[in-house]
Amino acid sequence: MARIVIIGEGMLELRRSMAASSEWQLGYGGDTLNTAIHLARLGDGVRYFTALGDDAFSEDLRAQWQAEGIDLTLTLTAAGGTPGLYAIKTDGDGERTFSYWRGESAARQMFALPDAAAAAATAADADMLAFSLISLAILPDAGRTALLALAAAMRQAGKCVAFDGNYRPRLWGDAAEVRLWRDRAIACCTIGLPTLEDEILMGDDASATRTAARWRAGGAGEVVVKLGEEGCVLSDGTIVPPPARLRPVDTSGAGDAFNAAYLHARALGVAPASAALAGHRLAGWVVMRSGAVPPIDDAQVYAG
Repeated sequence: MARIVIIGEGMLELRRSMAASSEWQLGYGGDTLNTAIHLARLGDGVRYFTALGDDAFSEDLRAQWQAEGIDLTLTLTAAGGTPGLYAIKTDGDGERTFSYWRGESAARQMFALPDAAAAAATAADADMLAFSLISLAILPDAGRTALLALAAAMRQAGKCVAFDGNYRPRLWGDAAEVRLWRDRAIACCTIGLPTLEDEILMGDDASATRTAARWRAGGAGEVVVKLGEEGCVLSDGTIVPPPARLRPVDTSGAGDAFNAAYLHARALGVAPASAALAGHRLAGWVVMRSGAVPPIDDAQVYAG
């Protein structure tokens, strides 16, 4: 069982499927939180480094995350704070549109809270650290610097550091700013998990092989470029397609699920190509159900 620390923001989620119902449903989500839940379901020891408020919604989120098996030792409390909120709609093809209310999210303060230094010291003892470009996006510059200092220290100590280049343009001032922080994160990671579509949006490569080469040149020792329904490309140029072509119900959280299964498999020593297939299988299970982290209806999907 790997000891993994995930850093990011878990939010309240309002979800409505245009194909199924006009009723909004309240749940929770967030890229790193989704990955943390899948890793916990796969049997890893997962601590989620974030911050929530001291309100009733935050307490409800804590209870639900703990029920999924996540250790909240590193989930800090911001007095008077609240969680962020986002709304998601899916159309008949499973494609998504988002609206966000996260400006006052407690997670933005996580590295400025009184317990942050102690939490970072505890996190450094883990076997693996994972974070995303969204984790950086929500933080002020001081928080971003603190996160990358932790990542660099863990990498220097021989730990695994995984970074997902998950890009949300609205969270950044411009493409130059996001590329600056993305490249700083690449220099701190041992496993890079970019998505080709995001790299193109940032004004970079239109080729998965060039993206992999650039991330490796930037410092990432191992790179998997995600291509959506086409599969992924590994560091050595190997294309790993998904086991089957699917017609998704909801594409929310597919990349997060892929990350979890890939990292779990790699922590067990599974070769990258086989780990990528495990990622495709879990992502495929997710997209055929509603929500970024569907309730378990087939235990075999987490069996290995």
